[in-house]
Amino acid sequence: MARLTAAQALVRFLASQYVERDGVERRFFEACFGIFGHGNVAGIGQALYQYPELLTYYQARNEQAMVHTAVGFARMRNRLAALACTTSIGPGATNLVTGAALATVNRLPVLLLPGDVFASRRPDPVLQQLEVPSRGDVSVNDALQPVSRYFDRIERAEQVVPAALAAMRVLVNQADTGAVTLAFPQDVQTEAHDYPDEFLGRRVWHITRPEPDSGRLAAAAALIRGARRPLIVAGGGVIYSEATDALRSFVEQTGIPVAETQAGKGSLPYDHPGALGAIGATGTFGANRIAAEADLVIGIGTRWSDFTTASKTAFRARGVRYINVNVADFDAAKLDGIALVADARVTLERLAGALKGWEVPPADRERAAKLNREWDEEVTRLYGLGHGPLPAQSEVIGAVNEASRPSDVVVCAAGAMPGDLHKLWRTRDPKGYHVEYGYACMGYEIAGGLGVKLAAPEREVYVMVGDGSYLMLSSEIVTSIQEGLKLTIVLVDNHGFNSIGSLSRSLGTDGFGTLYRYRRNGSLGLDSDESPAPVLPIDLATNAESLGAKVIRCTTVDDLREGLQAAKAEEGTVVLAIEVDRYEGVPSYDSWWDVPVAEVSEVESVRESRREYERARSSS
Repeated sequence: MARLTAAQALVRFLASQYVERDGVERRFFEACFGIFGHGNVAGIGQALYQYPELLTYYQARNEQAMVHTAVGFARMRNRLAALACTTSIGPGATNLVTGAALATVNRLPVLLLPGDVFASRRPDPVLQQLEVPSRGDVSVNDALQPVSRYFDRIERAEQVVPAALAAMRVLVNQADTGAVTLAFPQDVQTEAHDYPDEFLGRRVWHITRPEPDSGRLAAAAALIRGARRPLIVAGGGVIYSEATDALRSFVEQTGIPVAETQAGKGSLPYDHPGALGAIGATGTFGANRIAAEADLVIGIGTRWSDFTTASKTAFRARGVRYINVNVADFDAAKLDGIALVADARVTLERLAGALKGWEVPPADRERAAKLNREWDEEVTRLYGLGHGPLPAQSEVIGAVNEASRPSDVVVCAAGAMPGDLHKLWRTRDPKGYHVEYGYACMGYEIAGGLGVKLAAPEREVYVMVGDGSYLMLSSEIVTSIQEGLKLTIVLVDNHGFNSIGSLSRSLGTDGFGTLYRYRRNGSLGLDSDESPAPVLPIDLATNAESLGAKVIRCTTVDDLREGLQAAKAEEGTVVLAIEVDRYEGVPSYDSWWDVPVAEVSEVESVRESRREYERARSSS
């Protein structure tokens, strides 16, 4: 037995947790990010101070950002390692909510340890406490319940034991992981208890590879053998399962082509003849054309979001069937497919065995390879547009892609950039593409990139961020510099919310509310203004400089190329700032996304957009 405070016991427990998969053991918690306040400084803060050799502490600048960092870390480590995040009560705790939602939507493990009000209620209402007249057991931490995969409140010191074990059960569960919240009242953190040695000792959690049901596997193999135009859709589960080699072997054996979701991009190298690239609303013409004709769609590790299915219009063949390979039964049951609730790598190996001697006709292999070559030509065209006077965003992506090594990582999250990256980025390594598009959270980019770098310090990390996201959350530039975790940040400035500006124009509302301009005559400006108000004089490059980053200002794509080479010689974080033409976008290719238009309006442009929407919906 060990006499410890509740916080000390929890820190020692976290430092002793390991996971094992395929015979390889690794530590699960590698560090704890935190911002201290009166709700955690004397408890968790004291424990981290007392045990620096057990759990490294990283000082964050924003609570939401540190959860994004933890998510980036966990994704880079294929969900086999995680970070903890501790905050005070009040604003510090509620700042966790967006990050928690992002982690849970993306099925990525992160442990949240927000301080909570006194369990004893002696000083109620304590500083920053939310009072609810109808209930005495509520705090702001309850806002984390709907966005957490598991939530508990530790109200007695001895409850640390069952709470910590329950938290680990969820965090290491590949089918049901996400944000786990242990709300920790500030008085309980400091209370002492005798903790069993077994609780504090080394504990190994075994990550299994569930086998597919034999009957359903046989049914799936028969369905594949009878298919005339099968297609694989590779999701993030392929990468988390480390199944990319198995997928490549399966594709080369059977000839079934592969399209990729945002999370699944990199499942095959971009130049593999069976790789059709991105699918859905942000897909390539090859993937979307094959999808429209497919009579069998095999989803591997995908949750079938509306961007993947193009709002359920991507797969148009009459009687199309689905096979879903997923460790989560919830996802495996979608689209009324044959549900193979199993590990992706194991299932691909079993299917390969069941399909020996079967393959698609040679003409189908050649068609996929031809589409792959044609798409690569389109990428080359968009990389080298030579657009002016301001460059196109596709040219910026091309310059970064060409400057990066195969093992380097591109990080992005929200706006127009993720869709363009999904189409255009030439991915050469399964971990080389890191775009958060499950929650598509503005502000993830820099903080998430920090987590990627922490997880893989040997790789160069290229963060691509728009001006809108930068303005929302750039604080972790400071943390990257403090910790010596170099990021190469490409700051793309289009003076507003470009993605939604484009969507607004398609809906007949002329970019309303999406431009950074001075207010004139009561309006913030529209895209069609004949004499628009000047853009706001925001100097984001100088802002980044003030945070400690090395800044390289670029006017042309050639400037950017030179800057990217110069950045490689720098030891610390570099920001390359470049302005782009907000109106020169990458086309959509044989896809549609369902965003309803106002059914009635006094504005003719909106009425016309509604007519176009109804035509598109009726033909989908």
